Amino acid sequence: MASAKPLTVVKILGAVYLVWLGITTWRSVRSGAATPTGRRYWRVPWAGLGGFGQGIWSNVLNPKAASVYLTLVPQFLVPQDAIALQIAVLAAVHACVVLPWLLLLTSVVAAARTTFETPCFRNGITRLTGAVLVVLGLRTAMA
Repeated sequence: MASAKPLTVVKILGAVYLVWLGITTWRSVRSGAATPTGRRYWRVPWAGLGGFGQGIWSNVLNPKAASVYLTLVPQFLVPQDAIALQIAVLAAVHACVVLPWLLLLTSVVAAARTTFETPCFRNGITRLTGAVLVVLGLRTAMA
């Protein structure tokens, strides 16, 4: 009971902040702030290598990939046969299974990117985000 009033104050302040963020976001479309302004963003060091180089480095530096191979591959190896050949066959099968999936995924992402970069879509998403923030702020204030 003692913390009810401070909690209410924090809730109201949070609601006001959400409404302010929503209105500011909504109005940013009119001022042109929602469109790309040529700002420089942080990039990973290997971003200049192109898509293939980025894919290689993201796989090499991904500890999950190494852990999957170290735990999963030994289950499929037969100690009596040549281990290197078995690992090569498993790697080839893995590449044959993953390659079509990654090509499909890349095509979908590339098509979506062209849609996401249109000013109409960006403005619509910005306005939707602003409206959602206002609604969440009002809902928080009424709760």
